[in-house]
Amino acid sequence: MPAFWGLLVSVAILGVGLGLVSAAPENALVTQLPGFNGTFPSKHYAGYVTIDESHAKNLYYYFVVSEGNPTKDPLVLWLNGGPGCSSFDGFIYEHGPFNFEAGNGPGSLPRLHLNPYSWSKVSNIIYLDSPAGVGLSYSADKADYATGDLKTASDSHTFLLKWFEQYPEFLENPFYIAGESYAGVYVPTLAFEVAKGIQSGVKPNLNFKGYIVGNGVTDAVFDGDALVPFAHGMGLISDNLFEEVNSSCQGSYWSPVNDGCKNSLDKVDKELDSLNIYDILEPCYHAPEIKQVVSSDRRLPKSFKSLGQTQRPFPVRKRMFGRSWPLRAPVRDGRVPTWPELGQGEVPCTDDEVAYVWLNNELVRSAIHAKLENVVGVWDLCTDSIEYYHDAGSMIKYHKNLTLQGYRALVFSGDHDMCVPFTGSQAWTRSMGYKVIDEWRPWFFDEQVSGYTQRYDHGLTFLTIKGAGHTVPEYKPREALAFYSRWLAGGSI
Repeated sequence: MPAFWGLLVSVAILGVGLGLVSAAPENALVTQLPGFNGTFPSKHYAGYVTIDESHAKNLYYYFVVSEGNPTKDPLVLWLNGGPGCSSFDGFIYEHGPFNFEAGNGPGSLPRLHLNPYSWSKVSNIIYLDSPAGVGLSYSADKADYATGDLKTASDSHTFLLKWFEQYPEFLENPFYIAGESYAGVYVPTLAFEVAKGIQSGVKPNLNFKGYIVGNGVTDAVFDGDALVPFAHGMGLISDNLFEEVNSSCQGSYWSPVNDGCKNSLDKVDKELDSLNIYDILEPCYHAPEIKQVVSSDRRLPKSFKSLGQTQRPFPVRKRMFGRSWPLRAPVRDGRVPTWPELGQGEVPCTDDEVAYVWLNNELVRSAIHAKLENVVGVWDLCTDSIEYYHDAGSMIKYHKNLTLQGYRALVFSGDHDMCVPFTGSQAWTRSMGYKVIDEWRPWFFDEQVSGYTQRYDHGLTFLTIKGAGHTVPEYKPREALAFYSRWLAGGSI
């Protein structure tokens, strides 16, 4: 590191120790948020990083400084999936610094309360909208909205290099990349770009240590073949149907081998069609007028009544769609259907009104330094404005490359997610062929079994979270902060 650069970093680190981020771009500091009347527990910064000036291609980020020790705590980049979903999903509904309470009436701004289980308790965290065209990120050249795995990884790497130039005081912090769902592709492909940049001497030099993938899309065969055994194991399809589909498909469910296999899989789809695939224990609202599930007066144990319920203090309302790529959606010429395409029209399981109202409010956009609708357009949780190609293939080769280089990896799964079932993630991590150094066992939070884990050689850990769905921190925020903190600290989960 040149002497001047080292001096700059040292001065910047001193600034962070005094509660400041000294090198942040002008006007990036977020000083207030509509709906929140308290004091921020740490500094917040937000804005755009231009990754291609000729196209005016800009990626939007929201940066939450750690509430602990910003100079020492890890720096984590968070990515949501889709492809096409905004990382404000993670910020608003999962592990951001606030819990959002719906406003008093339709269209009214939500009220924000501090989240005691925010991941900013133990880490600095960047929420990035990627690729351009997703969330609040945009390009003046709409041709940029046709993209894929490799270009998205390259663009996100460019973002990181430029972001660290603006925030050099965080270069010494251990850096991790994390995400969920289709970020099971975003994370390892970006991690590979970062590792390659480090090897080739790209500056600034990132202190990259590892990555985290939650309920992540990984491999068409492993993910696709996971659904039927998961559904059978959960008691969602009968023994007879399982035996029929297993026989007709010869154990391969992802790509039907004959008409008999296709017909059997159609029967499975019919049996599962009315379920909420993101959490099979949660209701799926098939029409806007359905606001609640009629409770039963049957005498059930108290514990049964709370199965699958989120531990968040306010109702979680998030629009999701009724099918997803890892199941059996067609991938033609490598193009991955975006989330709205995967539903049958827009058939919501729930409703994302809180995020939609908040992020499309002009006062909010101004407060978080985001462009208004006339530039970016309407914010949607998951957009259909991009055309996306899955051109990186299976992620297993990426995981093997990264872990063999010594980068740590945590693969976690909510065990009631049917979108990317834990059975597939468990199978592909096992297929890596690494030596087991911590046998399958329960892990605990608050003296209760919170899931199961198995740790392998080369820094690979697989973890389940009991009773959680596709977006684990949304359903189990306390347990999520627990395993996240323990893993980042390098301890046993």
